[in-house]
Amino acid sequence: MRSQICICTPDLDTFMIFPWRPQQGKVARIICDVYMADGTPFEGDPRYILKKQIEKAKQMGYIFNVGPECEFFLFHLDENGQPTTISHERAGYFDLGPNDLGENARRDMVLTLEDMDFEIEASHHEVAPAQHEIALHYGEAREMADEVITFKMAVRTVAKRHGLHATFMPKPRREVNGSAMHIHFSLFKNGKNIFVDPEDPSRLSEEAYYFIGGLLAHSREMTLITNPLVNSYKRLVPGFDAPTELTWTRNNQNSLVRIPRVNGADTRIELRSPDAASNPYLVFAVCLAAGLDGIQKKIYPTKASDRSLSESDQKEQGIENLPENLREAITLFEDSSWMKEILGEAFCKQYAQAKRKEWLRYSRRFPTGRSRSICIGSDERGIMGRKRVAAYEHEYRDCITENRRCKKDSHSP
Repeated sequence: MRSQICICTPDLDTFMIFPWRPQQGKVARIICDVYMADGTPFEGDPRYILKKQIEKAKQMGYIFNVGPECEFFLFHLDENGQPTTISHERAGYFDLGPNDLGENARRDMVLTLEDMDFEIEASHHEVAPAQHEIALHYGEAREMADEVITFKMAVRTVAKRHGLHATFMPKPRREVNGSAMHIHFSLFKNGKNIFVDPEDPSRLSEEAYYFIGGLLAHSREMTLITNPLVNSYKRLVPGFDAPTELTWTRNNQNSLVRIPRVNGADTRIELRSPDAASNPYLVFAVCLAAGLDGIQKKIYPTKASDRSLSESDQKEQGIENLPENLREAITLFEDSSWMKEILGEAFCKQYAQAKRKEWLRYSRRFPTGRSRSICIGSDERGIMGRKRVAAYEHEYRDCITENRRCKKDSHSP
């Protein structure tokens, strides 16, 4: 793939002027598709990979809509203008000024994005100090992937104008929640949301259940796409409002898939594992492919779980967890024939090689494979992630096992 000559062909529909640049000598964005010299699409282009899945859905009569919620931190810069992980803010979920010190910056981000014809669903302070969320109104998957790419650049630019650094790193600070990119999905056919069935007790259609089943069935092998960094897996631990169990729910924070709203055309399915460090084209492509596979093969999900499951519960119900680290995610990805079918063998080979090099660099820096993290002391039933339990700092690998339970027999404050 590296030796091939490629041509970038502008997609004129993506032309967009940046409102923060001077009016004289304006600067605009335009996104390109990658083609081979003979005019055929480049198989490794993430945008093309997504287009293929959208076309497959279209042939089945579906329109795939996506609504991403992008979380990020606003940190101070040092005296040399370099990013830090320092913030003097102590605001919490949905906090307002004067506690929310990033309120003005976030407002400017929203106004700037609206000047670029983005439709903003909501914006607010998140759970952790200095953490924020801006949710984009749902739209067609390719357009939304284009928007996520531009969104991150716009947010960083506006933050810098306020003397701040915006980071989409999944877990920049170990003692607080990490940042996700929760994604809401809906499928429309003949102008109607096919996830709705008023006759079902949960008001979900068979297609909705199958779509959930597909996401759960393929989630482990596609985690390398949805969570591509070493740092991604510092976020995916219990106790920090992050998913770990391959379950679906309405309100369990440890579940991978959530049903946030069942209300006619607004009914949607939310995947909670991805982070904004991922490539949105690839993430939307594999999620759509997983959902369609669930529909085609009629993969019914496990029973909905509205509580965190104990180790014995998971074993009894045959429920697995997401990969524990990047190395495990790479192995699952490489062993998956389904991923090769969706992304192409050449792409999968190159991507896995790049990620193995990334893991090797990390392992050389931390020879034992350890990194500092937080372990949440388990309660008497051995279920982690309970509120108001003491947090203890151990070496990550020594503390968190495959089932994400602490190896220590007990903890005391």
